Amino acid sequence: QVQLVESGGDLVQAGGSLRLSCVASGRIFSINAMGWYRQAPGKQRELVATITSGGTTNYADSVKGRFTISGDIAANTVSLQMNSLKPEDTAVYYCNAELRVDGGVLLFPYWGRGTQVTVSS
Repeated sequence: QVQLVESGGDLVQAGGSLRLSCVASGRIFSINAMGWYRQAPGKQRELVATITSGGTTNYADSVKGRFTISGDIAANTVSLQMNSLKPEDTAVYYCNAELRVDGGVLLFPYWGRGTQVTVSS
């Protein structure tokens, strides 16, 4: 019905950069916000960054100044530019969209399957 597909995960050295992308498709009526979350082994999933349809962004303190989220919500896409990567950024990164499906009224969260980011020291 609705699919979110991430791309761009890779193995990179500390100090390097990566760009993640996500595209949402399916019976989407409207998207309220999109964002990125991550989950490291043995840890809970945590917010990385979000962007609303109005362009408002929000970042976790741990990534402020290093990561930049951008998106074309009308085109159902969001990206995450990650610079100055650190080993502690290693995690599976998940794309999230808060959206209404065709014929729906309520907003629901949808998730991608995740993309692995590994930062070596």
